[in-house]
Amino acid sequence: MRLVSFLVPADGAAATGEGRLGALAENAVVDLAQGGSGLPATMAELLALGPAGLALARSVLEAGGRGRRHALSTVRLLAPVPRPGKILGVGRNYGAHAAEGGLAAQEKPRVFVKLSSAVIGTGTPIRKPRAVSKLDYETELAVVIGSEGRDIAEADALAHVAGYTILNDVSARELQFDVSPPQTSFAKSMDGFCPMGPCLATADEFADVADVPLRGFLNGEEVQHATTKELIFPVPVLIAYLSRYLTLLPGDVIATGTPAGVGAFRKPPRYLAPGDVVRMEVPGIGTLENAII
Repeated sequence: MRLVSFLVPADGAAATGEGRLGALAENAVVDLAQGGSGLPATMAELLALGPAGLALARSVLEAGGRGRRHALSTVRLLAPVPRPGKILGVGRNYGAHAAEGGLAAQEKPRVFVKLSSAVIGTGTPIRKPRAVSKLDYETELAVVIGSEGRDIAEADALAHVAGYTILNDVSARELQFDVSPPQTSFAKSMDGFCPMGPCLATADEFADVADVPLRGFLNGEEVQHATTKELIFPVPVLIAYLSRYLTLLPGDVIATGTPAGVGAFRKPPRYLAPGDVVRMEVPGIGTLENAII
């Protein structure tokens, strides 16, 4: 399944919140909470039900979708999880990315956080703060937790995953690299600095999450291309490591790291400016695209 959070025109242009729970079906969005489906109204509520909630959503879709269908062109897609409880990022998790910055690979995951207030969906512009001059992109596969866990064994880790989405780890590099001490979480948590989407593709959509290709484009030019088999710390390792120290809850997001090709390490550096368009693609999930304003 490819699950979404969305708004329709009747919700109002200024509507906020978590949106409606839906699923992509060809060029339409099925409103899963409509038509007496028994499903909750939002993604957060669905994920809180754990595997049973996903199973119910699957049965509704397999029955033809008892909810109302909306043409995809008529809805506004939000981030699939509009307000995650936690967004945990992992730095330098691709060897080539560490190398392009002149850094050695980490011996343990390097963890930072992004605030949930930074989350936006595909199609929503990223507003460049006037005080930021080194705005950068990072194409990432993000893990969405589906069931609560603490001290999770690597062998059991993928059973705690609801699915995957694309995440752009937008960063103000001057606050990440040019100040002492580095202000990494602040540099990555400004308004609009966490685009996610277009959907949450459930774990069963992937034959092998250890070999998922990622591609990033800037104004139509490919700038990043890798596969998750290049991760230093694969998804099960990250889940096990993080859960040693904190409880992972349904709807939490883990950004697994970005490949080489970010703007900061290009020669010369290539930072984002108003008018640029960043597009990221992962097969099975789709396309995350945001313009800079």
